[in-house]
Amino acid sequence: MKKIAFYTLLCVLFSFSSCDLFKMDNYEEPAETLQGEVVDVVTGEPVLTDQGSEGIRVRLTELSWGPNATHNPDFYCMSDGSFQNTKLFKGNYNVRIDGPFIPLVREDPSGVPLADESQTLDIKGVTKIKFKVQPFLKVEWVGEPTLSNGKITAKVRVTRGVSEEDFRSKIEPMGSYSNSFLNITDIQLFVSYSSSVGYRAQDSRWSNKIEYSGSAFSSLLGETITIQSKDAIPGGRSVFIRAAARINYDTPQGSGTRRWNYNEAREVMVP
Repeated sequence: MKKIAFYTLLCVLFSFSSCDLFKMDNYEEPAETLQGEVVDVVTGEPVLTDQGSEGIRVRLTELSWGPNATHNPDFYCMSDGSFQNTKLFKGNYNVRIDGPFIPLVREDPSGVPLADESQTLDIKGVTKIKFKVQPFLKVEWVGEPTLSNGKITAKVRVTRGVSEEDFRSKIEPMGSYSNSFLNITDIQLFVSYSSSVGYRAQDSRWSNKIEYSGSAFSSLLGETITIQSKDAIPGGRSVFIRAAARINYDTPQGSGTRRWNYNEAREVMVP
């Protein structure tokens, strides 16, 4: 008799829980869109980047959940410095970006805010946002790339996008400052069949780099640097190339990720 009562009770409990299991999910699918761009505060030009975790990181925090809200999953800019997320819920968000530029959010070693240039806004429908930043470096093509025996020779010029004095005045108060932060560590020539060529889309057979130790590159700022692809590229189709350079400073601070500043992609036909 006790067993019958026990099994009856289990059936009743299961029937109630079953109702919950088969209830319709009444929540709307996230369908709001955030479109953004990152530009040089001085020139208004897009801040060109890598299309991946070495590029510009976008972090959203929905403030509607209160002061203890955790941020949404990070996503990254496209190579032209623009970004888009089409799967967001309506709400009030803080938008922060981190990349190869002066950090927009800065604190002293005790956690006291020094600057906060992130943006807070309501996202509903298609919402647009623009960030004006100070890129660490500006990388430019000098002339057109040339091709000889299947190898591409390119010339680039690297200059600072922010002065050494301005960089120091904004970074030093964050603590653990080193003059080596301003050192330019490498110039890359990325080669790929993909038009989104970069660190994440490169062919290691042909991509090449020049590395510099200490402050060795300082005397080369503003000068023309020649860099050549490795090995012969097979003929019969086009490849894309981009040049990039970076300084010895990681963003966000302490992340260990030193991000490149890029120039625009060029297409080279290999006959």
